[in-house]
Amino acid sequence: MQVLVSAASKHGATTEIAAEIGAALIALGLDAVVRAPEEVASLDGFDAVVIGSAVYVGRWLEPARRLVEEQQATLRTRPVWLFSSGPIGTPPKPLEDPTDAARMVELTGAREHRIFPGEVDRRRLGFAERAIMAAVRAPEGDFRPWPEIEAWARSIASSLAPAGSAVPG
Repeated sequence: MQVLVSAASKHGATTEIAAEIGAALIALGLDAVVRAPEEVASLDGFDAVVIGSAVYVGRWLEPARRLVEEQQATLRTRPVWLFSSGPIGTPPKPLEDPTDAARMVELTGAREHRIFPGEVDRRRLGFAERAIMAAVRAPEGDFRPWPEIEAWARSIASSLAPAGSAVPG
């Protein structure tokens, strides 16, 4: 089974989540391909799709939204999972879903939408982003829950496994 994993990322942290999901799916016996949304011209050949986006100002990034909007008819014919990355801190904030998450689920018919905490590395941020982070006193650090991300990939693999077969590991 061929699975596309695609995620829009501004500074690379969400791309790393997509890569982890892809690697976990491969380890579980699926043929996963990780591509940036801008590199996806067609969903031909993909049996299932995982799409994610970093969240800025409460919204998905444009490349991920565009992929969903342009491919919505095809996405509705395949199993789809969505994820957002963005809350930071302990506990992660903000707690609300991205403002466009419900629309992305509706357009794709996604089986699930998950929110994973993200990462903030001030060295990767531009001047305006650093100023905003300082103004709101946002914490710096890597808050991504790698075991939770791997467990989610395992649940995706389990739901794609043929009836009666087990996911390895």
